[in-house]
Amino acid sequence: MRWAMIGLGLSVALAGCGANERRSEGAATQAAIENSAETDLPAPRSPTPTPTPTPTPTPSTTATPPADATRYRGRWTGVEGTYLVVSDSTPGAVQLEMQYDLDNKGSFPGTVTPEGIRFERGGETLLLRPSDGAATGLKWLADKRDCLTVASGEGYCRD
Repeated sequence: MRWAMIGLGLSVALAGCGANERRSEGAATQAAIENSAETDLPAPRSPTPTPTPTPTPTPSTTATPPADATRYRGRWTGVEGTYLVVSDSTPGAVQLEMQYDLDNKGSFPGTVTPEGIRFERGGETLLLRPSDGAATGLKWLADKRDCLTVASGEGYCRD
């Protein structure tokens, strides 16, 4: 009986040993599969640098010379006693003396731009644009050809 017990204990021990061995084999097989999958992948490609384009000058990036104030110099007449006198100040800048309605007049610095003369009056930035008399919106100036218009209802023309 003693030998039977020893044999039984020995067979249980051997059976347990086989299970551990099989588990180890399974783990080793799984690790081998994972490792081979990692080595089968293609090597990552290094990014190709994108060439930086050379900036080409555009009209917005090139310096534009100041517009010529010569065409604006002098006296311009409005309606009902309004007027505008444009005089040179510095290159690209002018001084505006104006009676712009029946009750208000003043002197304002202006900047000559390709669009006209930009100036500030009463906290508002305005633009005197070259136009004809019809664009002033004033019937008394409608037939004139050489005018400057601030807005419809305010304009000045040469006589």
